[in-house]
Amino acid sequence: MRVQAGLSQWPLAGRERELEAFGKAWREPQCLAVVICGPAGVGKSRLAEECLAQGMREGWKGARAAATAAAATVPLGAIAHLIPAGVDLADPVKGFAAVAQVLAGQRRDRRWVVLVDDLHLLDAASAVLLRQLLDARVVRLIVTVRTGEPIGDAVNALTGGDQAHRIDLTAFDQEQLEQVLCAALGGPVGRGTLQELYTASGGNVLYSRELVLGALASGALTSDGEIWELAKGALPTTSKLTELIEARLAAADPAAGPVLNLLALCEPVSLADAQAVAPMVVLADAQAVGLIQVATSRRRTTLALAHPLYGETLRAGLPAPCRRQLLLDQVARMRARGARRRADALHIATWQLAATGTADPPLLLHAAALARHAHDYYQVDALMQALPEGKRSHSSCLLHGDALAQLGQWQQADALLAEADARAPGEAEIVAAALVRTWNLFWMAGRTDEALQANDTARERVTGAVGQHLLTVNEASLRTVSGQPAQGLALVRDLEADSRQAPDANTWAAAAMFKTAGLAFVGRTGEAIAWGEHAYAEHVRVDEQALGPHPASQLVPLIFALADAGQLTKAREASERALADTVPVDAPLPWVWSAYFRGRVEWLAGDVVAARRWYAEAQAQAHTHHQIRPLFDAWAGLAAAAAVLGDLKAAEAALAEMRAYPPMGHFAGEEDLGKAWLYAARGNLVQARTVLTAAAARARDTGYVPSEMLLLTDVARLGGAEEVADRLAELTQICDGSFGPARAQLAAALAADAPDQLEAAADELNTIGAYLLAAEAATVAAAAWRRTGHTRHATAAINQAHACAAHCEGARTPLLAAPEATAPLTKREREVAILAVTGTSSKDMAETLHLSVRTVDNHLQHAYTKLGVTTRQQLARALGRDANRSVAAATPNR
Repeated sequence: MRVQAGLSQWPLAGRERELEAFGKAWREPQCLAVVICGPAGVGKSRLAEECLAQGMREGWKGARAAATAAAATVPLGAIAHLIPAGVDLADPVKGFAAVAQVLAGQRRDRRWVVLVDDLHLLDAASAVLLRQLLDARVVRLIVTVRTGEPIGDAVNALTGGDQAHRIDLTAFDQEQLEQVLCAALGGPVGRGTLQELYTASGGNVLYSRELVLGALASGALTSDGEIWELAKGALPTTSKLTELIEARLAAADPAAGPVLNLLALCEPVSLADAQAVAPMVVLADAQAVGLIQVATSRRRTTLALAHPLYGETLRAGLPAPCRRQLLLDQVARMRARGARRRADALHIATWQLAATGTADPPLLLHAAALARHAHDYYQVDALMQALPEGKRSHSSCLLHGDALAQLGQWQQADALLAEADARAPGEAEIVAAALVRTWNLFWMAGRTDEALQANDTARERVTGAVGQHLLTVNEASLRTVSGQPAQGLALVRDLEADSRQAPDANTWAAAAMFKTAGLAFVGRTGEAIAWGEHAYAEHVRVDEQALGPHPASQLVPLIFALADAGQLTKAREASERALADTVPVDAPLPWVWSAYFRGRVEWLAGDVVAARRWYAEAQAQAHTHHQIRPLFDAWAGLAAAAAVLGDLKAAEAALAEMRAYPPMGHFAGEEDLGKAWLYAARGNLVQARTVLTAAAARARDTGYVPSEMLLLTDVARLGGAEEVADRLAELTQICDGSFGPARAQLAAALAADAPDQLEAAADELNTIGAYLLAAEAATVAAAAWRRTGHTRHATAAINQAHACAAHCEGARTPLLAAPEATAPLTKREREVAILAVTGTSSKDMAETLHLSVRTVDNHLQHAYTKLGVTTRQQLARALGRDANRSVAAATPNR
């Protein structure tokens, strides 16, 4: 577990705009003060400290005024340490002038910047003196002001007028909080963990910090070496945070206690229900002091607590009898109104269950169905566990089994779904159970053969045309993503465009998703994108009718299609849309696969750090939610990213983990990217190409055209362009979109070693956003231009390479080696030189490259002569590699 030391002061992140505003104001000659305003806990003091440091770096002498409640009782107590010794303040006018003179220095060239934190606590005498110093241009102020706090006239005079520049701080949004958390913890934070911390803290920096400290201290927040994740369960806090929240709650009128407790258990509640426990004047006061918030939608007004942590603290202090009575009273009020709103049944069942441990079986089933349509699978599980065994039915077993399958508990789900099948009263119910059961066996358990067998068994028991059709479509879905994309796609060729014309919304939704995938897998990305967008919109419309995956599942294959069409920015946007839909409701399956495909998008873009982060997210969430199937692909992607980043131990570990899980069969061959790039990182380019060539053959045999193109492109990048250029050109006739032709253009240019063609390929790849490929193409172009004496062209190409490589921090590939060094070397000389840098002996190199030892030594000597070096250490520096790291981390892999 990695824990970043020094969390006493978090790094300043997410405030770039405010720091820029400070710098702009500070450079204005008329500026006398910068006023940082905002509510408690948003980071005013931290920003003010950074502003003070920036002022001091620009030549100002820094000082602080101690504005505290204690200092406020003593005149000049806040700035007594700034008053020079011997200055007589008996006559304030003369005394203040003397202070100004001493501080300014004999030449009046000394400039002071004074930080005043919590300006409202500054005593009046200190405020008057600082005003005098401001007017004399001896000091400038950086002050923080808590919004809503009253300040006196003297203090107000420091911040008024055009010469004071105001910066307003608000709570962080989720993206800003992520920046802070990653900087503080020293690594990426899982999207679910980020969501939980953001929801709990409301973006308040102080609250977030205390939540993180509490979670670290309790062991609830840990890192597996790749990503930080919170354990499931209550979020630990610190005593300081509890004191802060209790102090805020203490600002309420004691008469507000009942309504605050009610909101803690049942929020949001209607205004009428709130008035049943507290009069309007009390509610208005609680709103005025910032403890509750009011929302109006049409004719309905509801109340909720102003901050999530208020509810946590209030619930912790509620005795069980009081909690029970509050819940039952609210149930009675809702029933008295008729419980007419759609969600009322879910609320009543949940509150009754929490109060008494039981509820009416029909109410539990109704509430569970509502929770399922909201994709709250944990709630479904809780409600169905409360259902007496004697009241179980086909419907309840199907509902419960589906929820457990979505939560990754495939064995318990399979038992319930088998029971649902046994209780099925007719063919429609047999089909319904089979559809969910095959889904569970395939996606969660990774048992493709058993899933197909379960589908066949159900087909043997069903005679109706509708049931037969649904099971055929289900088979198509399974085959599409398990190594038979063309066969699966053929079975759903005539899938209805309008889900309302389909006999079953659930099966239509699944088939629509796999049709998008099938179209993308065979290279028809344009059709896949159009159909995927349509399928998502249709699924959203029929979501409440479908007992199947979250609508965001439709976006998963769409991400793949967009990426392989060369629309990488849109692919990222689709992944963000999917994650925004699924993370808040904890829908594991689309969450995990969205993260995985986001990793693949970043891999194609060349942002290998981001790719590693998203592959790590996918494997962490798959592990948390017990999803067997995605772990193989997630570990494979993580291995590839780590290898290109030069983290060979992490790549080896990921490959070892990958082998423990069953492959899906889709993206055939891509699972070997990690193995191939690990060979490449060790300098064994021949073996890397061998692995990639075999992997591309598997992709071709199974019909996964984009995978074959990706793998062959990497063969070209690792020295085999001549062998694959023709096949890549053929694939552009199969794959639509701009990415395929750009990659084929790259391979052809590498094979011809033509700098003008390489530059053209770099331009096209850069436009697509495939920055690593573009950087490599430009780098090789620069080497070719320099080799032929075209210095100006070489300089332009290397500048383009640097601009593209800036998007690919940390990436290490053979083609990115400095062109100044690598240009004179032949392909074979470069391979031998790279192997030599890793510490490989001449004998081992000879075996790897299928050469004689003498030939290897000759190639190595030629490389030494061309590069002007005499040792392997010098050779490493000439090639732009870190020899010590390479020799320590790498060994020849036979």
